[in-house]
Amino acid sequence: MAENDKKAPRVINKSGTLKMDDQTAERKVTRDISGRRMERRNRRDRARGADAVKKEFDEITIAVDRVSRTVAGGRRMRFKALVAIGNHKNKVGVGVAKGNDVTTAVAKATSKAKKSMITFNMDGETICHEVRTKVTGADVLMKPAAPGTGIIAGGTVRSIMGLTGVKNLISKSLGSTNKVNIAYAVIEGLAQQTPRNEWVGAKEKKVAPVKNTAKAAKKTTSKKEDK
Repeated sequence: MAENDKKAPRVINKSGTLKMDDQTAERKVTRDISGRRMERRNRRDRARGADAVKKEFDEITIAVDRVSRTVAGGRRMRFKALVAIGNHKNKVGVGVAKGNDVTTAVAKATSKAKKSMITFNMDGETICHEVRTKVTGADVLMKPAAPGTGIIAGGTVRSIMGLTGVKNLISKSLGSTNKVNIAYAVIEGLAQQTPRNEWVGAKEKKVAPVKNTAKAAKKTTSKKEDK
């Protein structure tokens, strides 16, 4: 066995060190400082298992802006992130947060979006009725559309609707182009959606009373017997 190992070709890495073959790696025992044997955990399988679990909510970063504030020592530069989150059905939320770096700002905004999620009413794959909402300078008009129309909207509205179950929508931004205000206006418009059966003047469907066929059959038989 020793002679075969000597004859086997040695694989050398780019750094000049010998590359360990699979058999040697299996026999190798890793020990800690105290000399105890350390268990080898398969991290690759654990990572695959985590990815296999489907997320309940999807998130999208709509905008990341660089903002500054003047303080005594000069300007303080930070980042502001606008994040939307939804479950591709009737739950959606929007969050805005600031941080010293982009990662921190996005994480804070995602946390805020999860806390401020709303559940809105839908009519199939579109909204229930036309709605126009205003948030500060933003003015957003949304209308229901026929199946196959798609989402006819700008970037911010399209990004938010992509996280919901709405597939057909006509939208128009009539005011400010501020993405944060437009996002909040869209959320407010979705929250105002009222199902058709709750509209003012909606006619309720009257359910006809079910006749007892057994009693009716007995009455007919009794009449025949009397005759």
